[in-house]
Amino acid sequence: MRHKWQSPIAAIAAVAIVGLLCALGASPPQTRLPGAAAVIEAAQYPTIQAAIDALPEAGGVVRIPPGTFEIAEPLIIGKSDVTIKGCGTAAHIKNVNTEGKSALILEHPGGGENRNAELWRIRLANLRITGNEKSGHGIEARRINEIFIESVTVSYHGGDGIRLYYCYEDPRICDSLITYNKATGLNLIACHDIVVASNQFEENKDALRCIDGFNLCMTGNNLDDHLGDGVVIENTYGSVVSGNMIEECAGTAIVLDRDCYGIALSANVIAHNSVGGIDLRDAHGCTVAANAFTIMGKDALTVGPGSGRITVTGNNFSDSYIGEERTKRAADDLAAGGMVLDGTKDVTVVGNLFAGLRPKAVSVKGKPSEAVLFSGNILTDAEHDCSKLDKSLVNNNLGLEK
Repeated sequence: MRHKWQSPIAAIAAVAIVGLLCALGASPPQTRLPGAAAVIEAAQYPTIQAAIDALPEAGGVVRIPPGTFEIAEPLIIGKSDVTIKGCGTAAHIKNVNTEGKSALILEHPGGGENRNAELWRIRLANLRITGNEKSGHGIEARRINEIFIESVTVSYHGGDGIRLYYCYEDPRICDSLITYNKATGLNLIACHDIVVASNQFEENKDALRCIDGFNLCMTGNNLDDHLGDGVVIENTYGSVVSGNMIEECAGTAIVLDRDCYGIALSANVIAHNSVGGIDLRDAHGCTVAANAFTIMGKDALTVGPGSGRITVTGNNFSDSYIGEERTKRAADDLAAGGMVLDGTKDVTVVGNLFAGLRPKAVSVKGKPSEAVLFSGNILTDAEHDCSKLDKSLVNNNLGLEK
């Protein structure tokens, strides 16, 4: 219905103007949605930093177009409720700095060691971020709560790929590619309620380190060819490392050290790591369950003198045997390490398979281990030291007579 004051000519003219604007590629005037935040198109600014600085204090979105964007100084994000979003690996931020400076720094303007200088809800998505051997970290976040990093490639940095420092509340790193960084791929320092899921880590020094943290949930990741260790967890409580592929690290696949407790290591494939599979150096109340330890260069599982109250159940410790006296790998790869009990106590080893291991399926070292229940296991084609365990707690195993 037309208002009384609107003439037919005016109505026709308005329609014609709108049609002309659309024909010219312009959008008709729109009413701003109440509560809407800013969306900044970085292509309209001289630098990415200028686009980030254009965000209001309330935050918003910066969209980065396709292209390679060289930076010599870190990009600084100092506001909450910010999303930096690219268009996949076509949006490439390249850090050319050679003075050890990071590519991206996420930090409150009043940051440093000020514990009250926190930011909330920063998301990085659909980007490629690269550096060089003389640059610093790729992404450096300090005291950012609810940080979310997804679908980001972080490669070739001189420091860590991603470094989260006191990002206490709910950090999430998902579906990202973290490769060829000189230090740690993902370095988590004093973080809490952490999700690390469905990422690929390759040829960093260590893949992941979680230090002084709580509640790491690391699932469904692929770790390959690291120059040091795979996963190092220290002074961390209540975590799960499950359903990961950890292969061919030059060091140890998983290390628990410095007062770790209440951690489950389960359903991982731990294959062909040079130094070891799982090393429990200082771990208590932890479970090692349903893992496949395949062709460990040395020891597949070590429970050290600083560890105790450990459950080891349902694991497969094996070489590369695939039936009919055949092996999958060449002769020089056939050695496969077993389990080491080194002066530990209060350990349950139940329902595991130890097959084709060298030099021994089970080695007992150091001072006598105490209260080790070794029951319901199968040992085949392997020597062992089970006679050194308390005979009253060694029972119902097959293969011990060999």
